[in-house]
Amino acid sequence: KPYNRIDRINNLILSILTEINLKYIDLSYLGLVTFTKIDASPDLKNAKVFYSVFNMKKDRNLIHIEINRKRKAFKKYLGPKLNIRYTPDLKFYLDDSFNYGEKISKLINSV
Repeated sequence: KPYNRIDRINNLILSILTEINLKYIDLSYLGLVTFTKIDASPDLKNAKVFYSVFNMKKDRNLIHIEINRKRKAFKKYLGPKLNIRYTPDLKFYLDDSFNYGEKISKLINSV
């Protein structure tokens, strides 16, 4: 085992959520939504899902509200594919690391 159980489950949840986003839940009206990182609690009852949005079609706050409204739908599709005792409650958070990296890159290129 190259890494611990929580890390393996985080990676599994990330791949399943990406598949759910592509097949079952359409978020294209918000922009290109991609899930970047999962941070599950040690008891696996809660999970923070970090996402980024390219080509935002709505305001950041509206996107955040819309994605969090879909929490139950994501959990419904996640449960049967995730073979653990509890299906974690999902909470979505905007991941600004890509925007920050892009901003730093522009600053470096302008010098």
